Amino acid sequence: MTDGDDPEGDARRHDRLVRHATPGPRNSLQSWPDAKHPLRLAVNYPVIVAARHSPSLKLKNWLLRRIGVDVGTGVSWGLESTPDVFWPELITVEDDAIIGYDATLLCHEFLQDEYRTGEVRVGERAMIGAGAVVLPGVEIGADAQVAANSLVAEDVPPGETWAGVPAEPVGTGADDGEEADADPRAEE
Repeated sequence: MTDGDDPEGDARRHDRLVRHATPGPRNSLQSWPDAKHPLRLAVNYPVIVAARHSPSLKLKNWLLRRIGVDVGTGVSWGLESTPDVFWPELITVEDDAIIGYDATLLCHEFLQDEYRTGEVRVGERAMIGAGAVVLPGVEIGADAQVAANSLVAEDVPPGETWAGVPAEPVGTGADDGEEADADPRAEE
């Protein structure tokens, strides 16, 4: 059984989320100034925009560290990749990970009667493809790969490759293409 078939798989992510009730007759996004001080967003937003458009990986990492993102050594952020603007301090990207072009790491969900926050952790040498969205509370293991345009709503175990909406396992690096990688001269 894969995590995609496991009702407990999504529960693990949800167990790591912090729930915040919001008062009033309107949806929780209407209460965002109570959730995060507007001045904090006034700082985070231009820093994230500058990081999204900078071609310099060193500058991107430096800027994102200034607003609280835990960025390891050798991390590469593709152009227009976007960390959470409300809670960037809940993101950890470990050494040599790659966040692809226009990928988004979210640490919050605004719902009707509550908003939720959760840490996002991207392991060492993990790769997140272009346009992928990672939801709050998700952990992407070391050497894991997330395909382009995937929606990651569950943890991705180390070394596995996930793809789709929602993302599901499609293989592991050790198993993928073993026969294709075999030396054809070995049969001679």
